[in-house]
Amino acid sequence: MRVDIKRGDEFVSYDVEQSDITLLEILSHIKTKQDSTLAFSSGCRSSVCGSCAMRVNGKEVLACAYKLQDGDLIEPLRNAPVLRDLVVDMDKAYAFNKVARAWGIPTSDNLHVSVKDAELNELQSDCILCGSCYSACPVYAVNGEFIGPFALTRSWKYAADVRQKDISATIAAVQTNGIYDCTLCNECVLVCPQGIAPKQDIVMLRNKSGMMGYMDPNFASSFGGGLSF
Repeated sequence: MRVDIKRGDEFVSYDVEQSDITLLEILSHIKTKQDSTLAFSSGCRSSVCGSCAMRVNGKEVLACAYKLQDGDLIEPLRNAPVLRDLVVDMDKAYAFNKVARAWGIPTSDNLHVSVKDAELNELQSDCILCGSCYSACPVYAVNGEFIGPFALTRSWKYAADVRQKDISATIAAVQTNGIYDCTLCNECVLVCPQGIAPKQDIVMLRNKSGMMGYMDPNFASSFGGGLSF
């Protein structure tokens, strides 16, 4: 079985005898048996830490969960600087959590959460920050400051939390380079290993923004910069 791995500006081919094996196991085999200079990231090996996210044949996957096929093309995640081989620098991507104010401050007088209320943001809590949605997002081709799918999902997680008395700062934070810059293309949904739908979370943030008096700037500009009734 042959696997082609992008290293720098070119693909390097490796022949391996193993079959019915995960991509991470193959990468480990190559590094220990064939080429000790190969660089990649891994951690839990159980699809929990998200550190082994990369692209296979143009789609984001977790290497510890993907079963390798003959002739697969392996690349690092997109939209992030490549440090070496399949290792990328996610510092800027993770910093968007701060831009989006993706945290909560529960009030001491409202700590009880019913089962129904907990279900409002239960799925968003499963995000492992693997960066797959960030890599798949086409918006970064035109706007490198886009807050991005996983940060906006985390914003909605806290905006939907009934323990939050005031979410105005969170909603205000996602207006610029945020919810209205998303094209709702669904690429982030297709690659999330946790089954999270960032697109839906962004739609919910748009709905909440509208309720709080915000408007899509693209819509407003089509009326000469503002609306009057």
